[in-house]
Amino acid sequence: MTQSSFPWTAASATGVGSLPGTDSREAARIIAGELPGFLHCPELPDRGPGADMIGRTAALLAAVSDDFGFETTPAGWRITAGKGRTLRRAISWLSEDLDALEETSDGYEGPVKAQVVGPWTMAASVELPFGERMLKDPGACRDLADALAEAVRIHVGDLRRRFPRSELIVQWDEPAITAVLEGSIGTASGISRYSAVEPPKAEAHLRTVLRATTQAQAMAGVHCCSKRPPIGLFRSSGAAFVSIDLLSGQVDEDELGELWEAGVGILAGSVPGVGAWRVSDTRASEPVRAIADRLGLTDVALMEGVVVTPTCGLASASPDWVRMAYSACGKAGRVLREGFGEDVDDRDLSRSDHG
Repeated sequence: MTQSSFPWTAASATGVGSLPGTDSREAARIIAGELPGFLHCPELPDRGPGADMIGRTAALLAAVSDDFGFETTPAGWRITAGKGRTLRRAISWLSEDLDALEETSDGYEGPVKAQVVGPWTMAASVELPFGERMLKDPGACRDLADALAEAVRIHVGDLRRRFPRSELIVQWDEPAITAVLEGSIGTASGISRYSAVEPPKAEAHLRTVLRATTQAQAMAGVHCCSKRPPIGLFRSSGAAFVSIDLLSGQVDEDELGELWEAGVGILAGSVPGVGAWRVSDTRASEPVRAIADRLGLTDVALMEGVVVTPTCGLASASPDWVRMAYSACGKAGRVLREGFGEDVDDRDLSRSDHG
């Protein structure tokens, strides 16, 4: 992908996914109001099981086959036959969220981003009927990746009907992938851990879902807010963008620089997911500026591939913090577009700025 083919404006701003509260229309209004150039589908996990990231992806899988029914357990989610009450509720909430964004953004022509849980985080989170996680069974992991590939084709088709003038983007959420690769996820007994997944196998299943997304004519990328995100693996899997937490201090900057120079998009997590202070535009742009300076990537043209975001979802934030964080992301983009902002007014800097 070349830099000129990005569907967003240079140094744009968007959200990662989740928001606080239970009102889908209010969430859609916040997104449309604060992120008018790059919408994302709202996620509201405060509503309970079925509104969480695993439940929402289960709702998408339910459209593929009855073999992918899901039920909740004390430990989370489990594969089951048919569609129980919680899964039906997840399907309803997903539709409600998309309806709200569609109604709020009538006439919108910019990019729209949806979020789907990736195959490895899904496999690490969902139990098989006998109690162990899907991660234990290589065949189940393969079937899951294939089902997710079909689910995203269906989902992109639904999004295209709702947003016919928009370019569509699918963010595959993989917060557990580092633990999967390291073999640090515990078994049901708690006595041992599941075997580490070898990078070639991890790449193969990621490639399956990313390729399916691209074949559905949507842009495909990966979000990982964990420490030490496997950026090289995302690139080799075919990700057109990566979404990472730049505030963690544990991103491999050399890998990030190679990605950036290769024209892969960077969704740069630069504003904390929670807080109680204001974050200025220059402060929010500083993580991108600092890494660009260290890597010698100071050509403002490279900002075409950058989108400023919060570090992760905002489900634990206050409504005021959500609005402030989204506003800061948007203003940070202006700083980056104007050449790293040395002469830009820091209009939202306050005496209480600790961000």
